[in-house]
Amino acid sequence: MANLKFKVEALRTLTSPYRRGDKDESTFETIYYLLADMKELPADIPLDVNPREPKMTTNVAHNLLAAVVEPETDFYINNRGIVIAARSLTFNSSDSEVTIDIGNQEDENDKFLYGILDGGHTYTAIMQKRDEIPENIRKYVRIEVITNVQNITRLSDARNTSVQVSDIALFNLDDKFDGIKAALAGQSYTDRIAYKDNENKPIHISEFLRLMYAFDIDKYPDDNAAPVQSYSGKAQVFKRYKQVFETPFYQSLTLQLPTLVELYDIIERELPAKYKEYKKAQGVANPRFGSVRGIESLDKPARTEFLASPTKYSVSSGYIYPIFGAFRSLLRFDESAGTVSWLFNPVDIWNEVGTSLVQNTFETCTNPQLAGKDKQIWLSNYRIVENQSLRKLLARR
Repeated sequence: MANLKFKVEALRTLTSPYRRGDKDESTFETIYYLLADMKELPADIPLDVNPREPKMTTNVAHNLLAAVVEPETDFYINNRGIVIAARSLTFNSSDSEVTIDIGNQEDENDKFLYGILDGGHTYTAIMQKRDEIPENIRKYVRIEVITNVQNITRLSDARNTSVQVSDIALFNLDDKFDGIKAALAGQSYTDRIAYKDNENKPIHISEFLRLMYAFDIDKYPDDNAAPVQSYSGKAQVFKRYKQVFETPFYQSLTLQLPTLVELYDIIERELPAKYKEYKKAQGVANPRFGSVRGIESLDKPARTEFLASPTKYSVSSGYIYPIFGAFRSLLRFDESAGTVSWLFNPVDIWNEVGTSLVQNTFETCTNPQLAGKDKQIWLSNYRIVENQSLRKLLARR
């Protein structure tokens, strides 16, 4: 585990108002507000969870660099500060030192969950210039530490929306989404996809990048690791796409987007029935799917995310993604031909083992924000699909 230790000038704690009386208090966030001397900050706080790397050549960055060393002492008032997502924080009042647990940074899941979520430019400017601060002046920076973040994607989007969307919009301006546009041409949802900033359309292009990331068998070829970031790290998904969208594998995977959309929609639409099926098999006469955390029973029929199929329930994607991602075990890539193919039709496999996948997911965790980033759920679901495909292959002999 990696720990950050440094002295602070002040600390205030804000606990979640929702935790009182709840049996599982570990599922709620705590916010710590710190005021720290710039020279006390550790020099190795990771930035991987941030939507993009700091670019210190812009006018804004130059102003930040200058603000660090200027003699005025109002930096902590004028600057928004630094936001850190962490596993936990402890405070030693005897020496005014905090210890912040940012998980195991060698583990990809922790790497993209903990670290500086916002304020990367501020932190970089401080690291580059703090040694030039006049000796007779102490400069402070505000730090917000949020522990036990249940949905890092929503938090990242909320704190970095303008930056992240602009990056994607610029990518679109360079015509780098043309492959996706071609693959989705003629689909019922084609005209509902937003590629630009502030475009009033219901499906953002990033949702399709997440679908592909969940089937990235180049990065996640087996059950040793899982593409958890397709649920929990939208910014990392875009980073990955920028790096590999021109590779033969990703170009071929892009052509499979209509199939991935169909599979996601079927899981979203049929998951309630599969849940009730496994509950009834256990002897529950009237399973109440709508009372499960993260499930909303709708008074009026709604529509699924991509295909706008009628549905009576709103199902959190935290339950859907660990099931959806299991089907990457059916995907194959022929390097010589540069083509992606399916060992079996994923919809057929869903019909065969969907109830087992739903049971495994809900019996392991009934908190969607935890389920969506639970590596063990992803891997065990993967093995359920893989085992079914092996049984079918043996039956062919």
